[in-house]
Parts: sequence; C-alpha cells; structure tokens
Amino acid sequence: MFFKLALKSLLNRKGSVIMTLMAIGVAIFVLLGIEHIRHQARDSFASTVSGVDLIVGAKTGSLNLLLYSVFRMGAPTDNISWDAYQDIANDKNVAWAIPLSLGDSHKGYRVMGTTEAYFDHFSYGNKRALEFAEGDAFSGTFDVVLGAEVARTLSYDLGREIILAHGVASTSFTMHDNTPFTIVGILAPTGTPVDQTIHVRLAGIEAMHAGFQSGPRSPTAPRNRDPAAELEPESITAFMLSLNSRILTFKVQREINGYKGEPLLAILPGVALAELWQMVGMFENVLRLISMLVLVAAVLGLGAVLLASIRERNHEIHLLRVLGAPPYYLFLLMEFEALLICLSGMILGTLGLYLCLILVNDALFANFGLHLDPSVFTAEGLIIMAVVLAAALLAAAIPSMRVYSQAKGYNDH
Repeated sequence: MFFKLALKSLLNRKGSVIMTLMAIGVAIFVLLGIEHIRHQARDSFASTVSGVDLIVGAKTGSLNLLLYSVFRMGAPTDNISWDAYQDIANDKNVAWAIPLSLGDSHKGYRVMGTTEAYFDHFSYGNKRALEFAEGDAFSGTFDVVLGAEVARTLSYDLGREIILAHGVASTSFTMHDNTPFTIVGILAPTGTPVDQTIHVRLAGIEAMHAGFQSGPRSPTAPRNRDPAAELEPESITAFMLSLNSRILTFKVQREINGYKGEPLLAILPGVALAELWQMVGMFENVLRLISMLVLVAAVLGLGAVLLASIRERNHEIHLLRVLGAPPYYLFLLMEFEALLICLSGMILGTLGLYLCLILVNDALFANFGLHLDPSVFTAEGLIIMAVVLAAALLAAAIPSMRVYSQAKGYNDH
C-alpha cells in the first residue's frame, strides 16, 4: 500500500519527476565515471611494467624517460651509446638488462628494437611474464613480433611481410621497403602498451637503417637475411635493469647518474609513476569538485521538486489525514518518494556508465593503452552511492517536515 501510493503520486507528476531522475542519473554517471576511470588508470599504469628496478636513458626529465620507454609516448632527447649500455649491463650488480630502440613505426604503431632478453625477463602486472598467442620470439634479423592489439586491428597473421616506416607519425612518406619484416610471433593480450608495439631485433633496426643517413636506399640495395649476422648498434634509446638485490638500487642509480662516459639518467619506475600522479592530482581534484557540484545541483533539484509539489498535494494530504494517516506517515511518504527517485536515478546512471565503458573500451585501449573494467560495483562506488542516497534523503527532509507540519495543522484544526 505504501509503495503503491508513493508510485502513483510520482506518476501523477511524471514530468518533473523524470527530469529530476535524469539529473540524478547524470550526477551518478559523472561521479562514478570519474572515480572509476581514476582508479582504473592508476592500476593500469602501475601494472604496465613489473620487476624492473631501474630505467636508464639520456639526460632528460624522469617523466619523459618513463613515458617514452614504458608507455611509448613522446620522444627521447638523445640516445645512449651501445658501449655505455654494455658497460652498465655487464656490471656485477646487474641481473639482466633489456635494451630498447625507438624511432620507427608501422601504420601508427611504434616499432621497438630489442633483444631476446625482452621476452625472457620483461613482465607486467604482478610479475606476469609475456606469453605468445601464436608463433614464437624472433630469431632472424628481419623477424617481427606483434603486440595483440596490432595484430587484431590490422588483421595480421604469421608469415606476413610488413614494411616499417621511418619516424613515429601515423603517415610516413619514407618507407623501409627494401627490408620487409616477416611476422613470426603474436603476443597474448596484456592490457599494456606492449599490445600496441611492434617488436624487432636491434640487428633488424640497424639493417634497415644502414646507409639511411644519406637518404632512402634504392630497392636494389643489398639485404642481409642471415640470422647469424649480428649488426651491432651504435646507440639505443634506453634500457631496463633488474639488479641482483633491491638493496643496491640507490647505489647503482647514483653510479649511473654520475657515469663519466656520457650523461645518463636512471629512474625508479615506481617513483616516476608517483611523480606523474602527483602532477595530475590537481586535475583529478578539479574533476571531482565538478562532479560533486553536479550532484549537489541534482539533489537540490530533487528537494525543490518535492517542495513545489506540496501546494498541489494539499487535497491529497487532507484526504490521507481524513483516512487516519498520522503526520509521521506523510513524512515517511515524502522521504520514500525521494528514495524511489534517487534509486531510479542511480540505476539509470550506473547502467549508462556501464554501457558507455563497454562502448569506449576498445577506443581507449587503442589510443591510450588504457583498459577499463566495465564493472563499476567497487567499494568506492558503493560508498558514493550511499553518500548520494543520504544526500537525497537529507534534501527531501525539508519538504517532508513541511508536509509533517501541515498534517499536524489539519489535526489541530
């Protein structure tokens, strides 16, 4: 009876109720969306690389080094000599080293030159190793291993030959068409920038750039396909280090930063990530403030709708009092109506966010390497919903008290 009466009352004012419901739905969408994306982005960025103690590059900002070496974003200020890399990699404190060479692309996807050590030691998430969905790691000079997203988007299979381009622009007029690469492996999805990367051997990078400084090579230029022919690079972009003991991290970092051969910078991935989030922290707070203001506007709108309806409901209130409804019954009726509107708005906003996350997930992953879990029912999400519900009931308390007072007036009369 109580629910039926509240529902009929709301349907009688469906125009204003629908508008209020939509306002609350938008507020929930914005609040949950910002909080969900914020947490998912942090988790996604933090799980991009695991088991790496130091990342070393040319002297630059720590964030720039992190972004181009791990997230394939931006560009390095300079390269590192191969001699410096070998000197540090052969240090007794270093367990393993992964060299990285960037600067080329294929249809908008970054090409990264590295060694077999990348597939042996690189890990992500909670130290999860890279796995192959098809094929195996490269062995020949012109072998290539694709990330899962590259293979899926471009519909590439094993055995196909691809042409790499000079530079990282999505459109390049300088193609290395004299040195096609053959796909020998496709990695399993990781939810990290690895999925959007094309992996080749350092020897392959050197082979396709041989003589490139003097301009594009002719199609008749000789091509070395001998897997045993090691073309030693003169320089690389950066490299990752894992140490025998994490206690040595700061010691080795100081030694690299003071390297006499050339200016180098060694960073701790976790510290650089914390610095990144500290920089975007202000932006996060601004977004959260905006979403809170949207919520306040929606909740105040709910209170205003209920307050404006009181004058229209004088006859209804009087009739209920004649039928014996006590004042507190009318108070609870108004609160229950606010509860129904709020819950309906919350369901609408949550469903809208869920559908939106499903629709944009592929686009976000393709463009930013950000994988969003569509599930919004997290501890933070439930807390936000509880706060919204409490705010709605609090905003409805003013019109509810007015109805309560009006009902007592009828009683006194």
